[in-house]
Amino acid sequence: MGMHVLRGDPDITLSLRRSARARRMTLRISQLDGQVTLTLPARASERAALEFAHGKAEWIRKHLQACIGTLTVTIGSVVPIEGVARTVLAGPGRAVQLESDALIVPGAEARVPARALGFLKARARDRLAAASDHYAAALGRSYSGISIRDTRSRWGSCSSAGRLMYSWRLIMAPPPVLDYVVAHEVAHLAQMNHSPAFWSEVTRLYGPCAEPRTWLRQQGNDLHRYRFGD
Repeated sequence: MGMHVLRGDPDITLSLRRSARARRMTLRISQLDGQVTLTLPARASERAALEFAHGKAEWIRKHLQACIGTLTVTIGSVVPIEGVARTVLAGPGRAVQLESDALIVPGAEARVPARALGFLKARARDRLAAASDHYAAALGRSYSGISIRDTRSRWGSCSSAGRLMYSWRLIMAPPPVLDYVVAHEVAHLAQMNHSPAFWSEVTRLYGPCAEPRTWLRQQGNDLHRYRFGD
């Protein structure tokens, strides 16, 4: 039946499926990748299914957190940024600074999580926009806009109107992984499917993609452990 997004903090990507054998609506959260699936009986309406899911949204978020465990970022925390472990440290001045092995966050300690989050989101937007421009130019297509969210079960998407969406948490992954996700979504501007033609386009834009796909499958879930007081 397709995918739906429950807006919130964070957004939840929900997969709807209909089953002739189902007698009631059931929710399942995969322990492997956090995919949330709502199964509904054959005669149940999609509207009723989404109302049911919205009513369970907080329950879903709590269980997703439990699946992955959490680490609240503060002074002394170690956070991956562009694939490199950096220690969050207090420092002078006004601006957050990224160093080779540290993220320097000035100001009151209570504000450290929010300031670190703001820095990461801004860096993610800049990096994702630059990569999107690069791959769109290589493809010879244009996109209509970019949004940055905190989605749990997908790293990016491309709408039929050409709007790109990415998880800001990609800024914590190694740069080649971020580049692969961008190339994947930009390729959908030409091929709105996952056909052989689509994968040929991804390979033409990015190159062989087995390594970043494996990284996302094996380590991507860890990026959702980090919380910033949100």
